[in-house]
Amino acid sequence: MAEPSDPRDPAGPAGAPAPRDARGAEDAQRPMDPLAIATEATRSLQGMSVELTARVPQLLEAMRSVGTGLELHTTLDRIAETAAELADARYAAIGVIDSTGEGLADFITHGVTEEQHARIGALPDGHHGLLGALIHTPAPVMLSDLASDPRSAGFPPEHPPMRNFLGVPIQVEGEIFGNLYLTEKRDGGEFSLADLNMVKILATEAGIAIGNARVHDEGRQRMRWIDGSVAVTTALLSASDAEDALSVVAEQARRLADSAAGIVLLPDDEGGLEMVAVSADDPTGLLGTVMPPHSPVVSHLLAGEPVFIDDSATDPRMITGVAPRFGPSMLLPLKSGDRVLGTLATPRARGARRFTETERTLAAQFAAQAALALVLAEAQRDRERLAVYEDRDRIARDLHDLVIQRLFATGLMLESAQRNAVVPDVRTKVGQAVDQLDVTIQEIRTAIFALQQGPAEAPAGLRTRVLRELGTAAVPLGFQPSASFVGPVDAKVGELTGKNLVAALREALSNAFRHARASRMEVVVDATVRLPDGREAVRLTVADDGVGIPEGGRRSGLRNLAKRAESLGGSSSYGPGLGEDGSGTRVVWEAPL
Repeated sequence: MAEPSDPRDPAGPAGAPAPRDARGAEDAQRPMDPLAIATEATRSLQGMSVELTARVPQLLEAMRSVGTGLELHTTLDRIAETAAELADARYAAIGVIDSTGEGLADFITHGVTEEQHARIGALPDGHHGLLGALIHTPAPVMLSDLASDPRSAGFPPEHPPMRNFLGVPIQVEGEIFGNLYLTEKRDGGEFSLADLNMVKILATEAGIAIGNARVHDEGRQRMRWIDGSVAVTTALLSASDAEDALSVVAEQARRLADSAAGIVLLPDDEGGLEMVAVSADDPTGLLGTVMPPHSPVVSHLLAGEPVFIDDSATDPRMITGVAPRFGPSMLLPLKSGDRVLGTLATPRARGARRFTETERTLAAQFAAQAALALVLAEAQRDRERLAVYEDRDRIARDLHDLVIQRLFATGLMLESAQRNAVVPDVRTKVGQAVDQLDVTIQEIRTAIFALQQGPAEAPAGLRTRVLRELGTAAVPLGFQPSASFVGPVDAKVGELTGKNLVAALREALSNAFRHARASRMEVVVDATVRLPDGREAVRLTVADDGVGIPEGGRRSGLRNLAKRAESLGGSSSYGPGLGEDGSGTRVVWEAPL
């Protein structure tokens, strides 16, 4: 619908003067009592034409129709459609005033097709024209010709022609909720006083219906967000690592906020915020994107202040390359006490409705609950890691004090037997056994060193991080997986890809430990491969000789691997393993360098 100018007093329909816009400044500012409106409008029907009296049943049916249902947007659609039928108008719309009282938060239309909406473009924002005037001066308006009004803002290109206009405010619990607009009488005539009075009565009933629907809708929203917070807390406390926990937060936030994406950002070394967990239908290009420290919103977020964006594509504060993909957005600090862990972002698609005040409040509460759950989950994982390190230290001591000493003693005995052996072949075989014992002792000492190594002691190279993961996995697996590297792994693989490769390796090792029952495992990291489109890539292959993947078994771990690879533009697959006749599992994960 158009955004014509502020209401004046142009001539109304032939034979009757149009009502004044505000009925005086005092009436315009006085709160409008719904009962008073209904009483006044009903009285105005008395003594009027037989034709008008005949429309009263239609009005009553319209009021009954408007009062049914409790879902807010369905109620708004029904009000617009019913009003158009009641006044015999071709087009109807409802402009919902935003929380600032200066513009429109939502705009519901009737009579305009989806194709016409697409050609018209952005919906009115209520900041100018007659729609803006009705926000600041909420009074009934009836115009015979929109174009003749001196403050008309005109129509955007491809907008259907609209000449006459009828606007009535809608009040909910004494406050202006929005305005009901009607244009274009179907018979080609103009709106009458009878139309105006009937629509005023309908608007009163609409205010009651909207109030009920809003209370119901807000109650349902609160229950959804509360249930979501419980689900996040449960999932975080049972998550195996921090990255899984962040993914849970992103997925739940996206679902609850009805947004195009759920994104968790963490502070980086440069003082900005990096997207480290993404839930979206198209996550391409999101993971790893950094909001630089000079971004106007970063300082607010790191200070624990939420930021709400009406349109990410046009807001000058949003300076990342992915901002043009989104519209309304909430950026919420993940804050627990005085500690800001990061930021939760829930952007909607371009052109989507803006977030309501209730949604903003509930989302902020969800972010605070998620931050607390992240802190608790982190503390729980720290306790679990401490228990693992204590166990590893005990195993390392046992290996050093018992196993190596016994092997060394056995080696001395074999050396003595070798010197006393008469048969040359026996002397050779015993010498080979002694050499094998020396190699075994060296391997055990390497394993002891890995078991005693703390989390902060490992160098940053990808090769070392892979070896460290394998050393950690050796304890629950009961054997040391073999590892080989092809190409300049440390030099070519970028930090983002390397971090995700290590996470994928951890996931594959965890799956093998829990399900495979394997006795042998081989890990290969190859930095010389190319993807089908020609891009250079790194490939991780993890193969075992276990029981394989049963038919109908769970695939959540494999889905996680695939999702992680696809977010980087790569892929993940699985096939036969190392065992006889292909038994076991081989997982292949690859992503661009």
